[in-house]
Amino acid sequence: MKRAKLFHIIIASGFGSGFSPFAPGTAGALVAVIIWTVLFYVIPFNILLVVTSLLIVLFTAAGIWSADKLESEWGKDPSKVVVDEMVGVWIALLAVPVGNVWYILFAFLLFRFFDIFKPLGIRKMEQLEGGIGVMADDILAGIYSFLLLMGVRWLIG
Repeated sequence: MKRAKLFHIIIASGFGSGFSPFAPGTAGALVAVIIWTVLFYVIPFNILLVVTSLLIVLFTAAGIWSADKLESEWGKDPSKVVVDEMVGVWIALLAVPVGNVWYILFAFLLFRFFDIFKPLGIRKMEQLEGGIGVMADDILAGIYSFLLLMGVRWLIG
């Protein structure tokens, strides 16, 4: 296998989590939450926000590229492409306040809700072509999750 193809498989499959025989999207989102939670405990929170933003930008670009490269072989938006779930849940996790681990679980659950049921125009994003269509619906699900979490934080005070 060529290195370039291996790179795209690793990125698109969320470091292999997309090959899970059960709920690959959930597996991909869970891998992203685990990565983020480790970072949550090992780097200062203000740096974590910057690192998370960089992960979102880098994995969005790499996800679009990798999904485009693999589409001819794997098909349009196959279940083993989960980099989009990783990016979406990282967007939701930007709303987690420092020191509150319950919000991590809430961010994960909210994101999965929006990703699975696809309300409020999320499903329409899937109509976009190629890797952009693969990524766009989960980015929007992540944005909705982020906004809802920030609203909860505001209401709670």
